[in-house]
Amino acid sequence: MGKWSRRAFITTGVLTGGALVLGVAIRPGNRAKKVKGMIAGEGDTVLNVWLKIAADNTTTVVVPHAEMGQGVHTSLPMMLADEMDADWKTVTMLEAPGKKEYANYALAKGFIMGGKDIPSILIGTVDGIFLTATSQMSLQITGGSASVRCTGMHAMRVAGAAARAVLLEAAAEQWDVDPNELIVKDSYISHTATNRSEPFSKFVAKAANLSQPSKPRLKTSDEFTIMGTSPNRFDIPEKVDGSASFGIDVTLPNMKYAAIKASPVFGAKLKTVDEEAIKDMPGVHKVVSLEGAVAVIADGYWLAQMALDKLSVEFMETENDGVGQEDIYNLYLRDMDRAIAEGDEKKDVKKGDVESALADTDNRVEAEYRVPYLAHATMEPMNCTAFLHDETCEIWVGSQNPLGFANSVAEALDMDRENVQVHNQYLGGGFGRRAMPDVAVQAALIAKEVDYPVKLIWSREEDTRQDHYREANISRFKAGLNDTGKVTSWNNQFVFKHDPEEAPHIPYDVEHQYIHYSESITHIPWGFWRSVDSSMHAFFTESFMDELAYKANKDPYAFRREHLTNAPRFLNVLDKAAEKANWDKSLPDNWGRGISIHQSFGTIVAQVAEIEVIENTVKVHRVVCVADPGFAFHPDGFTAQMESGIVYGLTAALYGDITIENGAVMQSNFHDYRMLRMNESPNIETYIINSDNWPGGAGEPSTPGIAPAVANAIFNATGIRIRELPIKNHNLSSKPALMG
Repeated sequence: MGKWSRRAFITTGVLTGGALVLGVAIRPGNRAKKVKGMIAGEGDTVLNVWLKIAADNTTTVVVPHAEMGQGVHTSLPMMLADEMDADWKTVTMLEAPGKKEYANYALAKGFIMGGKDIPSILIGTVDGIFLTATSQMSLQITGGSASVRCTGMHAMRVAGAAARAVLLEAAAEQWDVDPNELIVKDSYISHTATNRSEPFSKFVAKAANLSQPSKPRLKTSDEFTIMGTSPNRFDIPEKVDGSASFGIDVTLPNMKYAAIKASPVFGAKLKTVDEEAIKDMPGVHKVVSLEGAVAVIADGYWLAQMALDKLSVEFMETENDGVGQEDIYNLYLRDMDRAIAEGDEKKDVKKGDVESALADTDNRVEAEYRVPYLAHATMEPMNCTAFLHDETCEIWVGSQNPLGFANSVAEALDMDRENVQVHNQYLGGGFGRRAMPDVAVQAALIAKEVDYPVKLIWSREEDTRQDHYREANISRFKAGLNDTGKVTSWNNQFVFKHDPEEAPHIPYDVEHQYIHYSESITHIPWGFWRSVDSSMHAFFTESFMDELAYKANKDPYAFRREHLTNAPRFLNVLDKAAEKANWDKSLPDNWGRGISIHQSFGTIVAQVAEIEVIENTVKVHRVVCVADPGFAFHPDGFTAQMESGIVYGLTAALYGDITIENGAVMQSNFHDYRMLRMNESPNIETYIINSDNWPGGAGEPSTPGIAPAVANAIFNATGIRIRELPIKNHNLSSKPALMG
């Protein structure tokens, strides 16, 4: 799956005039009949692609997203059920199949259109454009913190409200009453004057034949009865009792196991395989050679891995065999300098005249920051079970993009996409890694060589060394301050630009800004990593903002406040974080307090970290997190995501470090790619501000801010400025704080 972004949609013509002409012919209408065979059982009536009602009056919500711990299998049904006035006790969930009918047009629509109001007459055309585009691009993505803010807002709530409207219309016709006299509550429709009350199921057959409104009235937040509450999540009970099925749990009749080893240097092809050492090993069935990897099929995973380790394998040499980490950083620096010298830098934000403003001040600050490559390190290693039979391919996998996986497997096997069936499972961690179909393609190619199902499991070493990594990056700053300590100019250059688009942008009132970037080419595979570009830029910009505060001899919180007078929403979040953290309260020796604020995926998050430096190590005692997501539809779930994102980001800030030597990744397992342990986790306090702005995401927005908050706290405690992550690589010998 290639990288998908708002820019990709624009450049492929989805939003161009030509596409709108096509759109007249691709209005999706009600596709209930097309999906009935995929989702409906006996007695079920499909009202629209997201909803069916059974004869027993239970409501099933079809969710086009994977569950990887973020709770989306609960929050999205909540949004539909509330708009429908369904009884939550009778609501169930079904994950959408990986078929083109469930390409997620609502997610794409949300990314591009956000909360823009679209006239009713155009909604069908606009939805048709996005449905066609996402189907052609095989997009059924769970990522970008988009499930609630895109699918929830543009599909679930609309579907629930539209279903309510046609159920009311059907009841009014059946009872021959004015629909305005009807009351809908807890999956029942009532008419007080005639003392009649019947369940949805009594009207659903008639309602299914009515035309559903494309722009039904949605509830205001004060009308919510389910949204904004925290019911028990659908996925938790089976995860607690062990019945939940993750990809690695799949078992099929006559299934064998495969272990795999790919070239240590990315892109190198397989040269030779000597099978002599394993030819007599009992339980070993086959060695399969792929273009850049070799796999062994055996009766059990451990047997397959032991046999794989005994093989004599040689890969071809490449031009990248001698590349090391410093070579990559030096390449970045050369490309950054060249871009400026040749006027080839890519402009992101250009406001005012930065160069003149910098020249006019004697109070200039310059700094360079670096971050390393990062692996996803999901707790469930990459795996996929594949079975080719009867001219079809079935795969069992935990995927963030089932439809995309089906398309990639079909291409690899030269098979029609409709002949690939994806049985999506729970994901034991995703963070962007399970949007990449490499393991599914490998599993399918291996299974193609035999006539039984094969479960491919990557070793932890393979998982660490064959990831799609958050890139290493460099960010350079120049800024000028006036006589009152206000920032007047901001020049920032970095390498690469992915998503979200606004990641390097600053909310601060700075008159002159130039934010730009250069491109560079390396052989290290890139992939979506939790919060993507924001995982770097929050560290860059909020650390530099802290440097400017100390240069101006001002408190970092007060300094930020002075630059947020034109951003009241940011200011509100920042103030609450400082208040809840008791910002001005004194701390013991060798303790420090740091602050950060960053917006990503529509949610503003401020964090205050309290840390202690103990014998050259950092102990993070407390993190105060204040978030404004517009509205938290499942507050407990939102809080859990804030905590999860902070722990994930803290792991990266303290320990995350993938390094390249001789073209290959040096780290291999948790002993040298360390995770934050439970006893190291800080006390995390989360406070939610429901501002009623357009909803933002939850899965990623808390990850970016923890690194700068901790780094700024280290400076507060020791006077040592962290400009390169991870923190473990720094000598934190105690020094007096420059500002208490």
